Amino acid sequence: MTFHTEYLTLHTKKHREYVHITPQVDAALKKSGIREGMVLVSAMHITAGVYVNDNESGLIEDIDKWLEHLAPFKQDYKHHQTGEDNGDSHLKAMLVHHQVVVPVTNGKLDLGTWQRVFYAEFDGRRDKRVIIKVMGE
Repeated sequence: MTFHTEYLTLHTKKHREYVHITPQVDAALKKSGIREGMVLVSAMHITAGVYVNDNESGLIEDIDKWLEHLAPFKQDYKHHQTGEDNGDSHLKAMLVHHQVVVPVTNGKLDLGTWQRVFYAEFDGRRDKRVIIKVMGE
């Protein structure tokens, strides 16, 4: 089995942002030379996540609105008593989760017709990393 690892560094302009990263994941797969296997894509921060969904602007706005409804920005999180102010960011990241696994078939990401890989930032405006680990043969 062969392994190939790459890191993306993302610096979002907004506090919450959703970044389409399928092209970067695909580029890492192509560099790896792996034809059959899988790609792990994982946010390396506790206030960010990775998910698979449609790259449609209305849906992305709906996802953001839904997450803000479930974990709204507010001042009274217990976490804020530690000197932090990003309690909602941690909760949003838990809802999205921090990683996805995408199958690789015949040297291509084996995604459904509309599926794309996204990085979800919930406490941005600073450098954050994503690991892309390609595994297979």
